[in-house]
Amino acid sequence: MSDIHTISVPALAYLGDCVLELCVRRHLVESGLSTSAHLNAAALDYVRASAQAEAMKKILPHLTEEESAYFRRGRNVGHTNVPKRATVSEYRTATGMEVLFGYLHLTGQSARIDELFRLAYLAEPEGE
Repeated sequence: MSDIHTISVPALAYLGDCVLELCVRRHLVESGLSTSAHLNAAALDYVRASAQAEAMKKILPHLTEEESAYFRRGRNVGHTNVPKRATVSEYRTATGMEVLFGYLHLTGQSARIDELFRLAYLAEPEGE
């Protein structure tokens, strides 16, 4: 692998999108869903930009300084194609999350990926 710092933000986001998709698919299969229609419908609740933006709010306080830097790199990249169902802010935050997960994957931090995925999507909200 080349130096992680030389990999472009779009490339990290591309990889991170796949890493997140794999986490979601594993979670949904383990939850007992068994038909592709149910799995695909449920996956949308995790992979929409708005859902990723909400999930990112939950994990931001738990990030290390370096993880936060990668998130910010992704969030701050210029976006020209924003999906119709997302705000610019949601899309930027979702891209930051994808960059973070791409970075974690390339640096071999699979336990951290699992931990942050649980915090983002599976942990109960504070105070409940």
